[in-house]
Amino acid sequence: MSKRDVTDVYTEFGEKRLPPGQRETSRFPVLSKGGTPKWNKETWKFEVWGAVENPLTLSWEEFIDLPSETQVQDFHCVTGWSKLDCTWTGVTFPTLAEHAQVRDDATHVMFYGMDDYSTDLPLAECMRDEMLFTWEYEGEPLEPDHGGPLRVVMPHRYAYKGAKWVTGVEFLTEPERGYWEKRGYSQTANPWNEERYS
Repeated sequence: MSKRDVTDVYTEFGEKRLPPGQRETSRFPVLSKGGTPKWNKETWKFEVWGAVENPLTLSWEEFIDLPSETQVQDFHCVTGWSKLDCTWTGVTFPTLAEHAQVRDDATHVMFYGMDDYSTDLPLAECMRDEMLFTWEYEGEPLEPDHGGPLRVVMPHRYAYKGAKWVTGVEFLTEPERGYWEKRGYSQTANPWNEERYS
């Protein structure tokens, strides 16, 4: 499978690839709100509901059977580190949205994880090919500590907007606050504007 390099996405938001206040690391630290949940491939399901014409409930095999691609992206943590040139494989958000037939009145998206995590983004920020539901990192299945079997990644927002262990998305007609947003973190989370806290 060919790789698509999207590391130049920063040119939309700032002059430098490394956002202000970030330091580059070769490590991949593990940060989560709690422990790593267990999952069962046979019972796992991914759901899409809310402001859509075609609600979805997908098994693991059905999900990974969706059209997928491999991308090279940068990863920016709100705590101040960035890991560059990460290779992910997964389904783009627009692909999933197309299958769900998103309604015209949808404006936001809430992502839900197995650990009761949630995070919200404007729909316009999600409808980008760099927004991936990924199950592979550097050619290997995504490790549980890093959000496996499935997590959301994006190079244009801080990583807390990418739910780990994601099991569903709800299309909303108005914004809601997710787990960290309720605790004072930024709704917008643009690394180049250092939008860490609200």
